[in-house]
Amino acid sequence: MFTGIIIDVGMVELITKRGDTTVKIKTVLDPAGLAIGASVACSGPCLTVIAKGGREGDAWFSVEVSTETMSKTTLEAWTVGQLVNLEKSLKVGDEIGGHIVSGHVDGVGEVVSLSPEGHSVRLKIKAPKALAKFIAAKGSIALDGTSLTVNEVDGTSFGVNIIPHTSKVTTWGAVKVGSKINIEIDMLARYLARLKEFA
Repeated sequence: MFTGIIIDVGMVELITKRGDTTVKIKTVLDPAGLAIGASVACSGPCLTVIAKGGREGDAWFSVEVSTETMSKTTLEAWTVGQLVNLEKSLKVGDEIGGHIVSGHVDGVGEVVSLSPEGHSVRLKIKAPKALAKFIAAKGSIALDGTSLTVNEVDGTSFGVNIIPHTSKVTTWGAVKVGSKINIEIDMLARYLARLKEFA
């Protein structure tokens, strides 16, 4: 379980494809706090740490990515040098600064427009049609692992604002039109829609 508050931007150092795919990620996080078997959200998907090394400020960890995860997320297109939003799993007593995020990506969206709005950037993102019914204005959504608020919804497209701080401490500063984005819809919206089917 996560909150969508990014704590580091890592960088993909190595991708090895033998059966499942192993990805080595460089990070400033203290490896002592990354246990083997721990969960780390990597630009959205919850992945399991299988190896680690280095020291705080110059560390790395490796995760194993299943074929299913590769096919349902942007990870299939990752390359060496790719920047990755990182968040360690939530512990009891931690502050929930964003919203409850599971790390289970529902689909991939695409940035269709971006424009300055004050000091922020306003993004319009097109979601897969099957996910559109779960996205509501002023609701929460996790995009590339980042907890954001939906501004408005127009059919299968929706808007969000990226404030300067978020641009600086996440991968959102490099986003452009055409960028593919991991989408995790709000957990509450998912369950309410499911319950409605039996009402």
